[in-house]
Amino acid sequence: MTKIVFFDVDGTLLNEEKQLPESTKAAVRLLQENGIYVAISTGRAPFMLEALCKELDIRSYVCFNGQYVVFEGEAVYTKPLPQESLERLIADATEHDHPIVFSAVDEMRVNLPDHNSVHQGMSSLKLSYPKVDASFYKGSEIYQCLLFCTEEYDHYYTEKFPQYRFLRWHESSVDVCPANGSKAVGIREAIRKLGFSMEDTYAFGDGLNDIDMLQEVGCGVAMGNARPEVKEVADYITSHVDEDGIWNALKHFKLI
Repeated sequence: MTKIVFFDVDGTLLNEEKQLPESTKAAVRLLQENGIYVAISTGRAPFMLEALCKELDIRSYVCFNGQYVVFEGEAVYTKPLPQESLERLIADATEHDHPIVFSAVDEMRVNLPDHNSVHQGMSSLKLSYPKVDASFYKGSEIYQCLLFCTEEYDHYYTEKFPQYRFLRWHESSVDVCPANGSKAVGIREAIRKLGFSMEDTYAFGDGLNDIDMLQEVGCGVAMGNARPEVKEVADYITSHVDEDGIWNALKHFKLI
């Protein structure tokens, strides 16, 4: 294998209804048959990928926006959030009635019960409301948090907590990651382990958390449904996820 392709999940492999288009499934299968390595790069936790990875026969992935990297089923890079700074963020968010979901490798918990913004965000992912456990972060390695607040608070949290990046993925929520963390960092760790060069690396994405990744790899592809900021940095813009976007781009680059 001389090339590797990383795919984002939501809005890239999966459409808005969290369904995998048949053309995408066929394209991934052809990539693998052509000897091209296929991996995932996502903000999601590993436990959220089990069904998708099984369906696509994928065993390597970058999760939590670069904080957790798995190669052939084995974790090869892990960087959990520091507990001390996380406690300060939790205290501040609680004062503003902004819930936080704590994401670990195999489960997630939320610190506030029955909050409308959490219902909205989880519903958009086709996930149920997490179990409530405000102290979950104290006994588990937390790799990412979901902070539920509207866009008007983005500047507030960015200014007050410079040790974090706040990546908006929903009108009511942002991913909370280390300031020096990103999908690009995770991909660098992954290809170092896999032995690929960055020049032979492709990545597909649509969201704000994909920008660093698309800029880092040899060829960054933005989906037709991507945000304008993502399209601006992409090397190539393909069609919408529901209009055979992945298939069309891979055909364009003669990878399938």
